[in-house]
Amino acid sequence: MLTLVAPPPPLSAPGQPDGAAAVLRAALTRGPLARSAISKVTGLSPAAVSRHAADLLAMGLVYEPDTPDGPPRPGRPRIPLDVDTSRHVAAGVHIAIPQLTYSLTDLRGRVVAMEQAPRRERPEQVLADIAEQLPRFLARRGRGRSVLGFGAVTGGWVDPEAGVLVENAALGWSDVPLRDRLQRATRLPIHVESHARALARAELLFGVAAEHGELVHLFVGNVVDAAIAAGGTLLRGRQGGAGGIAHLPVPGSTVRCPCGRTGCLQVTVSDRALGDAARAAGVAADLAGLVRAAAAGDARALELCRGRLRAVAHAVGLLVDMISPETLVLTEAVTMYLPELLGELRAELAAGAAARVHASSFGPHALAVAAGAPVLAAVHHDPLALRTARTAG
Repeated sequence: MLTLVAPPPPLSAPGQPDGAAAVLRAALTRGPLARSAISKVTGLSPAAVSRHAADLLAMGLVYEPDTPDGPPRPGRPRIPLDVDTSRHVAAGVHIAIPQLTYSLTDLRGRVVAMEQAPRRERPEQVLADIAEQLPRFLARRGRGRSVLGFGAVTGGWVDPEAGVLVENAALGWSDVPLRDRLQRATRLPIHVESHARALARAELLFGVAAEHGELVHLFVGNVVDAAIAAGGTLLRGRQGGAGGIAHLPVPGSTVRCPCGRTGCLQVTVSDRALGDAARAAGVAADLAGLVRAAAAGDARALELCRGRLRAVAHAVGLLVDMISPETLVLTEAVTMYLPELLGELRAELAAGAAARVHASSFGPHALAVAAGAPVLAAVHHDPLALRTARTAG
């Protein structure tokens, strides 16, 4: 049995209930936490905290963990609340050039299950594969948990409000109505997002930006794009177009871009470009092989990896200078598997900017976390939307 949950309203919608969300956020960031402490943290009255806690308990979003035995205390017992990670999961798929990454994540953003499958070429083929493979994945890995929704995440220009992939040049896709096609096929609520914004949401909820809510997230893969958050709110732009940095110029690069110019960021630093450079140098057959060679200490492999990070540093410097975020998070393969090389990028920056740069909080599981992050963000934004849950076979 799967629990199907009606899609919550967009995160930017005004007037949504925030009391229950505040209680859930307190349990997420500080739990286990007594109701009296939640009242102090959130500014809600004790009665409001108790009312929202009852709702969240009934929906299985929080639970009351056992407390150690101790001497009796005066007054009412202080029973803590914590996020319940045992009952619900967010399902999702990340659509990349080489593969599809399916995942289940719990309410703390931790990956419960992950599987990968080859990606076929055309959008209709891929969407048909997802519709066929998803029920089998849930049956194998769901373990009786209810499914809060399904995230469909990819790179490039994504319009989350319309549920449409506007353009992903690396895939060669444009104007693909992901939400409509997947909702008809899966009967799950579908949350469509770009992988840069999805991972930014995850960092704001579960990662290094959870405390202050200001962030620039830079994703470097076969697609290179960014996401910007201020006050805990992500900038979307017209039709979700904010964060398009693929054509920022890289000084010294002579790589030809399909746009007609040379030295654009994406064609210079993408996974495809780094894999091509590794093959041309006779170091490795692909990016994964290059990273393995670098981890083993191969000098040529290490220099190729460092070269990419020096080129990426130019974009990082521009973003930090322009936006001045509290934190800039970089998600890319080299620092994901060789975090010690992040120092190569930081060395290219001014001291103040370097201190604000962090590798992804999610390491090798970043794409799996991205897949479920739009669902989890919606639930943590408005948990009372789960009151509309219904059960289906």
